[in-house]
Amino acid sequence: MIRLLSVDDHPIVRDGIVRLIATQPDMNLIAEASDGQEAVEQYRKHQPDVTLMDLQMPNMNGIDAIGSIREEFPEARIIVLTTYEGDAQVVRALKAGAQAYLLKGSLRKELLDTIRAVHAGQKRLSPEVGAALAEHVTDSALSPKEISVLTLIAGGNANKEIAAQLSVSEESVKSYVRSILAKLGANDRTHAVTIGLKRGIIGL
Repeated sequence: MIRLLSVDDHPIVRDGIVRLIATQPDMNLIAEASDGQEAVEQYRKHQPDVTLMDLQMPNMNGIDAIGSIREEFPEARIIVLTTYEGDAQVVRALKAGAQAYLLKGSLRKELLDTIRAVHAGQKRLSPEVGAALAEHVTDSALSPKEISVLTLIAGGNANKEIAAQLSVSEESVKSYVRSILAKLGANDRTHAVTIGLKRGIIGL
C-alpha cells in the first residue's frame, strides 16, 4: 500500500486527488496540507511513502517545503504537481529534492503511473516539462545579483532606484541589465521581465 500526503492550497484540487486515490486498491491518502509549513508538519507526523506537492502556496512555498522535508528526511519521495512549467522553477524543485514534476493538467493515468514509479525509486518529468528544460539547457544562468536586478525591474524600479536598493553604482546596474538582456535573448527590459516570469526565474 502506497501511503500519500497531498499538499495544495486549493481544496478543489485536493478533493479531486482524494477521489482519484480512493479508486486505487494499492494507494491510501493518509494526510492533507494547505501550505508548505503544514506540509512539513504533516510529513513529520505521518512520514508518507510519496508526497504530492504544489509550488505556489501561502506561508511557505512548495520548493522551500521540499527542501525542509528532504533536509530532515533525505529518503522522502516527492512529486511536484503544479500548473507551472517554467524551466527555472523545475530546476529549483529538482535541486530541492523532488523526484518528479507533473503539470496539473496531466492525465489521471499519468499521475497514478508517476506515483507508482516514484514509490519504486524512479524519477519522472511530464513531456511538456522535459521540453521546457531541453530548450534552455545550454543557456547561461542568471547570477543571484542579476536575478535581484530583474526582480526590481519587474517591480517598476528605474536604474537609479535599483542601484540605491542594492548598494551598487548606477553603472553596475546598467552592466547587469545588459548581461540579463543578452542571457535571456530579450529585446528590452519589459521583454526580459516577461521571459523571467514565464521561465520561473522570478515571481511576482
